[in-house]
Amino acid sequence: MGKTITVSYEGKPYYDIEIQKDFSLLADKLSKLGYGTNKVCIIADSNVAALYLEEVEALLSPMFAFCTSFVFEAGEENKNTDTVGHVYEHLIENKFDRKDLLVALGGGVVGDLTGFAAATYLRGIDFIQVPTTLLAQTDSSIGGKTGVDFMKYKNMVGAFYMPRLVYMNISVLKSLPPRQFTAGMAEIVKHGFIKDTAYTKFIRENSKAIMEQQPAAMEEMIFRSCHIKREVVEHDPKEQGERALLNFGHTIGHAIEKLSDFTLYHGECVSLGMAGAAYISHRLGKLAEQELQDLLHILKSYGLPVSLKEFPYGAEEILAATKLDKKMESGKIKFIILNALGQAYITKELTDEQILGGISYILEKEKC
Repeated sequence: MGKTITVSYEGKPYYDIEIQKDFSLLADKLSKLGYGTNKVCIIADSNVAALYLEEVEALLSPMFAFCTSFVFEAGEENKNTDTVGHVYEHLIENKFDRKDLLVALGGGVVGDLTGFAAATYLRGIDFIQVPTTLLAQTDSSIGGKTGVDFMKYKNMVGAFYMPRLVYMNISVLKSLPPRQFTAGMAEIVKHGFIKDTAYTKFIRENSKAIMEQQPAAMEEMIFRSCHIKREVVEHDPKEQGERALLNFGHTIGHAIEKLSDFTLYHGECVSLGMAGAAYISHRLGKLAEQELQDLLHILKSYGLPVSLKEFPYGAEEILAATKLDKKMESGKIKFIILNALGQAYITKELTDEQILGGISYILEKEKC
């Protein structure tokens, strides 16, 4: 086991994605990048710190002049500017400079927050991603999108800032609660829906092996998903065009996530958003009925929701929440539609009535 994907930025190879079976090669990969005589700060949330911080510290401490850690309480509600301020304080107190390194050890919350701290501390300090959730390994750790929530607005404050390395130990996924693993599958199936029908076929045919986390199926799935994400972010590193396709399902999904006060997982909300967006695509005459049903079947085969029957907010309230999203442009919602499974495109021409139709579909759809 072990695969490497190189990601380019501004036309040049910039960082590697390492897909490994454990943490044993992490120090070696950092040494080859020239790190080792400086300081390192490992940033983790309380959940991940209890599982993996000691192991990663033991690997990195011998190669750095100084190794410290910053642990914050787990939860999306702590991905904010207050926590970033505490990170700054920790770095200042320990005299970190631009030649030092931050390590994001955790899921998407940790990766987003650490990346933003790295982008803004001393106007930029190196960081690496060591993602420990399926969602982070296949999506949020790749491409340099960093950010924190501000008040009730998700990821409203952020920066595009590339890591120097993404190191994935896929064995850590076995420690994830089943619901969190399932939620992570949403971004993986999304990659196939927007870009790759062959990958969608692989995901559909290997659901049993993937849900059982069989090593060969997991490595192949993560490798192919990361490859799709790499292609998209290389072509459009700052989301000026094609990269927005990765937001399929996110417009409605983010609205539901905010209104649920983050009691629903991000992946669960994206799944709901994809079901709604697929229905809109079907109503526009783009997505065939059979393709709509195939998409819903794949989501359900991974235990992901396609309907939201018991939700305290109605379609109009969800629509209003979509208009608070950072993806708004000139007062219009930038929405991702499917021409077919594996073929997505961007539109800003949807009416409120059309979006309401997609929202109503997931609110009213009978559970299967």
